[in-house]
Amino acid sequence: MGKFSLEELRTIFSSSTEFNEIFDAFQDALAQQIKDIELYRLLFWNDFLSADEISFFGNKLAEEFPEIAYDVFMWLANVFETIYSSQDNYEHAIIYYQKAASVRPNDPDPYLDAADCYDPDLNIPPLDLLIAFLKEGTLHVPDPTKLYARLGHLYELAGNEDESLRYRRLAQQGGTSVSE
Repeated sequence: MGKFSLEELRTIFSSSTEFNEIFDAFQDALAQQIKDIELYRLLFWNDFLSADEISFFGNKLAEEFPEIAYDVFMWLANVFETIYSSQDNYEHAIIYYQKAASVRPNDPDPYLDAADCYDPDLNIPPLDLLIAFLKEGTLHVPDPTKLYARLGHLYELAGNEDESLRYRRLAQQGGTSVSE
């Protein structure tokens, strides 16, 4: 039996402004072997926590429960994309999309969601970083058609018409991954 009930954990994760209380509750949740991602989403969205603290909790959770690591990393990416994008220019979001892709490399969502982070007015995150990440994804995703389409668009934004055309053609052809 844990120190905190599930309802107490929810309350602490969502509204506590004391790091030590949040940390104790988190440790207790881990000790109770609670793997409910919905509970931890409350923690990730707690406005009191800094980006480093959210990263700490998320990384520890993924380490303790590898079976939910993909969901943890996708949620962290979403949190950082939404809340911290203006401060770190999507750096944390991209890191967590990459971590999610490392857990489930054949899932197109981390790659596609990362591409959606791009702000053409500010060129953040850097196009070359996104392009490299999506190219890596084409090697793993069984049907990389959507990745090819995004690559075509990103190359167009980068001013590389040849590569843009190449990837748009691959997207139209559909199908199988190609190696560089």
